[in-house]
Amino acid sequence: MVNEAGWDRAVRVALGVVLLVVGFAVMGGTGGTVVGIIGFVPLLTGLSGWCPLYTVAKFRTNRAPSDAAAR
Repeated sequence: MVNEAGWDRAVRVALGVVLLVVGFAVMGGTGGTVVGIIGFVPLLTGLSGWCPLYTVAKFRTNRAPSDAAAR
């Protein structure tokens, strides 16, 4: 089930890629590894279209499935 809109997914993928590059290619060391690993979270949620925190908070940035079926 997708709970992210297209713009949300694009921002997450871009942010994830930036954090991965900054963490592993620019910073280096332990801090860079931490930043790089943190970059995987927005990247994976953006690629999958599903955010577990949105589910827990009952929040979504896209239309509900019933709204999309009605159109």
